[in-house]
Amino acid sequence: MERTVRMLGTRGVPAAHGGFETAVENIGLRLVDRGWRVVVYCQDDDPAAVVRTDTWKGIERVHVPSRYPGAKGTLWFDTLSVRHAARYRDVCVTFGYNSAMLTALLRARGIPNLINMDGIEWKRARWTGSQKVFLYGQERAACHLGSHLIADHPEIKRHLATRVSEEKIKTIAYGAPTVVDAPVEPLLRRGLSPGDFLTLVARPVPENSILEVLRAFSSRSWGRKLVVLGDYDRADPYQRAVLDAASDEVVFLGAIYDTDTVEALRFHSVAYLHGHQVGGTNPSLVEALGCGNPVIAHDNRYNRWVAGDAALYFSDENGVVAALDRVLSDPAVAPRLAAEARARHAAEFTWERITDQYETLIRAFMPARRRRTVVAVRPSVASGAVLRARATSTDGSIRAGSRR
Repeated sequence: MERTVRMLGTRGVPAAHGGFETAVENIGLRLVDRGWRVVVYCQDDDPAAVVRTDTWKGIERVHVPSRYPGAKGTLWFDTLSVRHAARYRDVCVTFGYNSAMLTALLRARGIPNLINMDGIEWKRARWTGSQKVFLYGQERAACHLGSHLIADHPEIKRHLATRVSEEKIKTIAYGAPTVVDAPVEPLLRRGLSPGDFLTLVARPVPENSILEVLRAFSSRSWGRKLVVLGDYDRADPYQRAVLDAASDEVVFLGAIYDTDTVEALRFHSVAYLHGHQVGGTNPSLVEALGCGNPVIAHDNRYNRWVAGDAALYFSDENGVVAALDRVLSDPAVAPRLAAEARARHAAEFTWERITDQYETLIRAFMPARRRRTVVAVRPSVASGAVLRARATSTDGSIRAGSRR
């Protein structure tokens, strides 16, 4: 019997946008190596494009046009992807719940759909009131329409268990590669030297504590640089405050999407600063563990489960200063934290382990007998209503699979 899984909800592979795309790429490639047929739906932003298929490193890609810009285009892409997947009997894995109502079609056809529920998106401070209402509704819809829910953190599972039975939820964390070496050229091109800087990688929003971290770091001279990755624009009040708070030892490199460059920056840094206050298993934190980074993290239940003994924790600016002082002045602290980081990553967050868990769950939902349907699914009045609701209640920044 052919083992097939269809992956929906992301922009597709190769990964170039966010954590969910990276997860699909890493899990998908490993499943292909294990003999699976993996089908990934990929968003094509060309409004004149048509649905087409090709193969990338053994993964079958279905390129679906989004037709419209922003959130409307995302929902159009999600709609067509679900309609296409509904023609078959294959197990689906959907990453994110931002278009959960559309998956009612999969449920109606008896097609298993496993939904990775991301974080508690509707609680995030960056969304407006109407966006929070929309996301809250999508979360509730996903809980009931999904065949099974995937939580990437025990706290996310605990939250979802207030919606559905705990037996319907499986905890599978996010993964990251094990990095044991990295070139120095990407550093030298940017005027950096190995071991002479710390890193901070985060979306520039208040819930990630970037302003507090930069104020603390800039309160004294450390003899080290703080390298900050991400797009900052003075037109945004919060981002302007971050830029104004930075001392001469803070270096803003902008957004860098090249994996090798980011890995080199992480691997050669003294420590990684992680201010995220909400969310589940954050990709940036897991990737830091995979590089053996000592971690200085905001003290909350999400970060403590992920980093464990690999981090020093802070709750305010004074705590950031104290943690920096320990890591940079005590020669025994950084090596101990680095060893703990590698141990924690090896125990929980390798892509092989994550793929094992996804494969086991997918197998549990494979139909005993498989057949293909050839029913053409046409756009419905209901899907059109959802499309209109999404276009009016959200802006282009809402995207399934953003992964914080």
